Amino acid sequence: MRRDKTKRNNAESEQMNTTFRMNILFFVIFLVFSVLIFRLGYLQIVEGDEYVRMLESTEEVPVNTSVPRGRIYDRNGRLLVDNEPENAITYTKMQTTKQDEMLEIAEQLAELIEQPDDKVTLRDKQDFWILRNPEKAQEKVPQKERDKMQAQFGEDGDKEFTMAVDDLTRERITEEDLATLEGKEMEILAIYREMQAGYNLSPQIIKGENVSDEEFARVSERLAELPGVNTTTDWKRVKLSPLAILGRTTTPLRGIPNEKLNYFLARDYSRNDRVGESYVEAQYESLLQGQKAVVKNITNKQGQVVDTVTTYEGEPGKELKLTIDSELEDKLGKIVEEELSKQKSKYGSYLLDRAFLVMMNPQTGELLSIIGRKYEENPDTKKIELIDYSYGAFTTAYEAGSTIKGATVLTGYQYNAFQVGEGILDQPLYFRGTNKKASLANQNGYNNRWMTDVSALERSSNVYMFYVAMRIGGLPSYYPKMMLGLNDDVFEKMRKGFHQFGLGVKTGIDLPNEQVGVKGSDNLLEKGKALDFAIGQYDTYTPMQLAQYISTIANNGYRVKPHILKEVREPSIDGETMGELLKQQSPEVLNRINNSDAEIKQVQAGLRQVYVGAGGTARQFFGDAKYTAAGKTGTAEAGYYGARKDYYGTRTLTLTHVGYAPYDNPEVAYAVVIPWMTTLMSGYDQTASVIAKRAVDAYFEVSAKQNKEGDYTPGTTEKIKPAWSEEVIREDEE
Repeated sequence: MRRDKTKRNNAESEQMNTTFRMNILFFVIFLVFSVLIFRLGYLQIVEGDEYVRMLESTEEVPVNTSVPRGRIYDRNGRLLVDNEPENAITYTKMQTTKQDEMLEIAEQLAELIEQPDDKVTLRDKQDFWILRNPEKAQEKVPQKERDKMQAQFGEDGDKEFTMAVDDLTRERITEEDLATLEGKEMEILAIYREMQAGYNLSPQIIKGENVSDEEFARVSERLAELPGVNTTTDWKRVKLSPLAILGRTTTPLRGIPNEKLNYFLARDYSRNDRVGESYVEAQYESLLQGQKAVVKNITNKQGQVVDTVTTYEGEPGKELKLTIDSELEDKLGKIVEEELSKQKSKYGSYLLDRAFLVMMNPQTGELLSIIGRKYEENPDTKKIELIDYSYGAFTTAYEAGSTIKGATVLTGYQYNAFQVGEGILDQPLYFRGTNKKASLANQNGYNNRWMTDVSALERSSNVYMFYVAMRIGGLPSYYPKMMLGLNDDVFEKMRKGFHQFGLGVKTGIDLPNEQVGVKGSDNLLEKGKALDFAIGQYDTYTPMQLAQYISTIANNGYRVKPHILKEVREPSIDGETMGELLKQQSPEVLNRINNSDAEIKQVQAGLRQVYVGAGGTARQFFGDAKYTAAGKTGTAEAGYYGARKDYYGTRTLTLTHVGYAPYDNPEVAYAVVIPWMTTLMSGYDQTASVIAKRAVDAYFEVSAKQNKEGDYTPGTTEKIKPAWSEEVIREDEE
């Protein structure tokens, strides 16, 4: 009985344990499924979007394609820079693309197109020979030699060891080895090197020049057989003007310059993108570049492209209208060339090699013309040629001579050195320990004359300017053989005054690489040089600074920033009319000089007398002009420091001229600079004044003609006009 009862109790106990264990198991299963369901819900609801983005980022890869750069026009809508479409064959390398696959495609392309091999380098040939002859390449460095080299580099020098073996292999490839690469092999190599130059998922142009219609068609028909190959339209930059300040772009072959690579890559550029390299093209790169089309290559898990979808059609770059007048630029360029050539043929002009003319609107700062011409040796032909050197107008500086005397007088007013209309006797000055200081017209004291500020400008009195510098330097009076004891801050004061006109500081022109000129020494033992400073024969200034300086006087003391950009527009829709106006450049006043209206008017009157006064130094050129104008001539004695280093220090004369017109309501200001025009100290031509007069005549002639022919009214659709010049310069021909 008891035994049966015991058995029954054991059975019940086992059943209870089994039930308990089953309950525990079901509870654990419930917890596991609860966690899984909760986790699934969390992934779908909370992090679902993030995982979708991650999935898309691994399966859809953006690829940029080319669009035209923005076109550039002159102020009247004439084309200056355009784009020329051309057939192109490209190759896009995938992340999973293998070397032998690329080589196979190169071989196929070589049967369809003719690829020049003129860009193939020795290194390219060596690498390709190694690729084609792996066993022979291996034999160039025997295993025993490899083992010895490996021991030298040690266990941690695998990278250095591999590089050393590669270099040694290339050194031992003979000319006989490379001679096996000829004919079709060279064509395959030329194609393969372009394919290798590309980056993953970035279209690389294999052939973008001289692609015939037949080649284009043959490749297009076989695209399905050529993974990664595509036929498309590329754009070649074309300049329709020789004006150098338009700048240039790189070619796709060159791509982004190394010194700017990180800058552009950070802005989503591709390495082989065409970018602005200088001047206007570089300054306004962000506007001209445009928005590239973007396509997405849909890939499978193996990284193979299964579809291509365009997600953004792209947009050409914005179009720029400049302040430059092509017609005026052409006329002024010919004037400078004619006068420069004429002067170059004369005795004493063997160091003359350049001339500049800048013309701008003094009230708006619009640069109407920037002329620079320079004789330079062609590196290929070794012949001397006359080139466009317009950028030299703001990147090179010269002694300006008497043209800056207007700034000297106004700076004297600022420091109360003398009063408006005050007179001074123009006579040679003699200081202890220095040479005589005199005006050009009164070197020997036979023509002493009482000068006011107006007549001092009219006759270009040096002595009057010397007195200005002396008084600014704390020397109120003069007597013969006195010590020229000037205050230590004389240079600082005079330069501070000159800076207000833009002399010795940046003008703010919207082009890169502007220079400010060279300051003379502030050596306290040479304070007498302050007298030379006052007549423009110490510090140097750029032609652009001189144009801004005279514009400041013409504009009643307001210094306006010179600029070359006039308008930014949307791309033209039809190629015949200008696109929508997005931005119009407004005048920017940088400062006003610290002079009263009466003081400015006094200097303006003196500059007017230069042109019409009985003793005016430019009366013979402007005295009978049909328009009113004012200006100042200048001649600076300067040691030569040009391209011919064997003549450094040779005594020369630099001729300058600045002015503005009309006198009462100026619309144009101009500056002419002819550095090192002659080594003759007398009997030379006034070529700067000749250029100035011819240039202003041309300005009013062109202005009257354009006003008569004007066919554009603000608010209406403006027509695009053909280029004024017949010159065509393609980006790969510059």
